[in-house]
Amino acid sequence: MICLDINFLQKKKKISVFSILIVTLVFFATKISAERLTIEIEIKNHFFVPDKIEVPADTKVKLVIYNRDSTSEEFESYELNREKLIAAGRKANIFIGPLAVGEYPFFGEFNQKTAQGMVIVK
Repeated sequence: MICLDINFLQKKKKISVFSILIVTLVFFATKISAERLTIEIEIKNHFFVPDKIEVPADTKVKLVIYNRDSTSEEFESYELNREKLIAAGRKANIFIGPLAVGEYPFFGEFNQKTAQGMVIVK
């Protein structure tokens, strides 16, 4: 005679449903983060190129900054509360937002006269 414990089967079923739910949540979380707005900026001859970027309000943004110069530069913004040293020939990822509508200046700490830019949030 085969005797099945119904409680045991119900527990296994709950664990399977829970596992599927976790895998689904991880999949969608990964997809959402992969779709984050990414903007590339270059540092060339101590200038930011482009020097003005527009981003939508209330959106998280990933800035990828490539330093094409032969010297280091430090990305700095008091308004964005960001500071990042970028070695010569390297890149840095800087995450900003979500931001309110407005203008947020940034500059290169080592070349403040030329390395200036603006994040414009609309």
